[in-house]
Amino acid sequence: MNNLSQKQEKIYFGLDISQKTIEIFALKGEKEASFGKIPNTPKSLNEFFDKVPAASQTITVALETGTHSAWISRQLEARGYEVIVAHARDLAFIYKGDKKSDRIDAEKLARMARADKKLLHPVKVIDKKRQEDLLAIKARDLLVKHRTGIINTIRGLVRSIGIDDSAYSTETINEIYSELPPKIQDNLRGLFSMLTAANKCIKEYDRQIKKIAKEYPETETFQQIKGVGPLIALSFALIIRDPHRFSAEECSSYVGLVPKQDQSGEVDKQLGISKCGNKLLRRLLVQGAQYIMGPFGEESDLKDFGTRISQRGGSIARKKAKVAVARKLAVTMLALWRNPEIQYDPHFKKNRKKQCA
Repeated sequence: MNNLSQKQEKIYFGLDISQKTIEIFALKGEKEASFGKIPNTPKSLNEFFDKVPAASQTITVALETGTHSAWISRQLEARGYEVIVAHARDLAFIYKGDKKSDRIDAEKLARMARADKKLLHPVKVIDKKRQEDLLAIKARDLLVKHRTGIINTIRGLVRSIGIDDSAYSTETINEIYSELPPKIQDNLRGLFSMLTAANKCIKEYDRQIKKIAKEYPETETFQQIKGVGPLIALSFALIIRDPHRFSAEECSSYVGLVPKQDQSGEVDKQLGISKCGNKLLRRLLVQGAQYIMGPFGEESDLKDFGTRISQRGGSIARKKAKVAVARKLAVTMLALWRNPEIQYDPHFKKNRKKQCA
């Protein structure tokens, strides 16, 4: 690293991270250096940067979002480095390049960091505690998907032999086992055992999530909205992290609930939602919206808003209504977070009109 050790100029490192290795490229003034690959471990990363003969304030490191970006960025920030975590989805010039390799990707990251870090669409990485708490939600989410697959398989198999399962809901589908002929019970015992185990684990995670939620006071504020339980409330708190991190519009955009944009000249196309940002939070917000608009949802401004859209007719209108309510739900939760002293009023719009009348 002698070519980096002369005067204290700014050094820009690009890190292309894979599951097993990290490709490193560096720029300093007109000089450049490719250091090849190192193992993707905390120890190897520290050993490499221990050999960099430069003051920490002169080093900027750029990497893309991914599985390892959180711990790597925290480790490098602890050394006093400026770390830019680039939004991978917004870097088409990297993942759609005609010539693509780990070295080229690392070089592009370093050059973009030196040119203008805004071009990398930097994101704020989650802190360690929130990331650890979020693991319970992600694990539960996987189990729910797994359970859904098992239930759908069971329904399909019993229907194929002429057994009616319409009387059984997701919660009671296990009860159909006792109604099956002995031979069918033997053949499907494994599936029902897996379903029982999944249900048990999901209930355990629900208890754990409820317990974790108590560590974040804002989750109680969110749960004033009927349709927002500990799961949605905690997910929103952990993923958004800071009520002043986003504006209302930016929050909706972050969870991918705003329309994509394709405007040029006089043409402004009407497109579907972007589906960018956090998939898990977007899905949970839509589930919350579905409850609000359903038969068990209380009468509220949110429900009235969705009803007006769905009354335009057809399944497409109902889907649009669900997404629109999810978007408004996110904005409402953000507003409550910013103003915890304000009590949530499900009929705020109606009551304000009465006061103004």
